[in-house]
Amino acid sequence: MRKEQHPKGWNAIKTNDSWAIFKIMGEFVNGFEKMSKIGPCVSIFGSARTKSDQKYYQLAENIARRIVEAGYGVITGGGPGIMEAGNKGAHIGGGTSVGLNIELPFEQHDNPYIDSDKSLDFDYFFVRKVMFVKYSQGFVVMPGGFGTLDELFEAMTLIQTHKIEKFPIILVGTEFWEGLIEWVKSTLLSHGNISPEDLNLIHLVDSEDEVIDILDSFYKESGLSPNF
Repeated sequence: MRKEQHPKGWNAIKTNDSWAIFKIMGEFVNGFEKMSKIGPCVSIFGSARTKSDQKYYQLAENIARRIVEAGYGVITGGGPGIMEAGNKGAHIGGGTSVGLNIELPFEQHDNPYIDSDKSLDFDYFFVRKVMFVKYSQGFVVMPGGFGTLDELFEAMTLIQTHKIEKFPIILVGTEFWEGLIEWVKSTLLSHGNISPEDLNLIHLVDSEDEVIDILDSFYKESGLSPNF
């Protein structure tokens, strides 16, 4: 019988995979220790490419300011664009401003509006995503790209499958999101791939007042609690 051959360096790769467990564990431990102290927060997602003179940047800044005035902190991905706007609004409002940074090949770099003791750096997307979900009392989703959609659908999946407790998921910008929502209804729902009640997981709004109203009404009924 012919002996199975592996590519050169295969055993070294497997060894590196084993040692990576300790780095992953270290990111979880550091994240849990720091994030467990921040108090109730709302995550703001959106494109890193949004410029400061664009309307969604300004709207995200206003939403973040109103969120901290309502007694929550703000968590973002720590980078530029919508993330910067979220941290800036929280900073101006005098509230908690958290940044979960990750090294990316293009647009990611820290923004200057993160609290100095609440800036965390991650190498692994999946660890960072756990921090967003575990320590957020709501998601405010501004217009964005693949990363924004990734966070949105992961949260919806976890809630739908009862892996985490339900929390508000708020899409900001009807003109941006309505095409996606219509596709979800006309395709996913019509083919029976989701249930009608799954559509209740998301809210579509256009103003900071609507965001605060949704957060306040939800937590008046359910109270604040960890997500899992």
